[in-house]
Amino acid sequence: MSTFLRLGIAPLGLLLLASPALAATGNTATATGTANATVIAPLQIIHAPGAAINFGAFTAGTGGTVSVSQAGTASVTGDVGLVTGGTVTADAFTVLGSGSRTFTIATSTGNTVRTSGPTPATMALALSVPATGTLSAAGSFALRVGGTLTVAAGQAAGAYTGSYTVTVTYQ
Repeated sequence: MSTFLRLGIAPLGLLLLASPALAATGNTATATGTANATVIAPLQIIHAPGAAINFGAFTAGTGGTVSVSQAGTASVTGDVGLVTGGTVTADAFTVLGSGSRTFTIATSTGNTVRTSGPTPATMALALSVPATGTLSAAGSFALRVGGTLTVAAGQAAGAYTGSYTVTVTYQ
């Protein structure tokens, strides 16, 4: 009998080990999810050929400021005097990207304009831009940059130039 039990039980044990485990109904469920993504056009900023902030011609007097608005209108404070015949313009850029998207606008700080030569004269340049912009449905935005020069008393006469950066970032 002990041989029968060993031989009879052993195949039964193997049969139980080899059979698949069956889950009870309702213990498992499966569903399918959805994944979406939208790739948008990268932002681009293009400087208009020949454009610049032009502060026109002015006298320094005892100092003050000369400003150009984003609309291209000049104004002065202190003893600075605008002289007729000077060209006054705001700088111009075009921002391109994905239509109807909002973006932030930032400019470099610590900007100056200076004369050329071994001992250049400088003036501080503060820039004026909107904090944000929204691209048109077609994906463009006309950005105008104004600014203010701080003019010292007796500021040296001459032609001053400088540069700055503008950065746009999607929100």
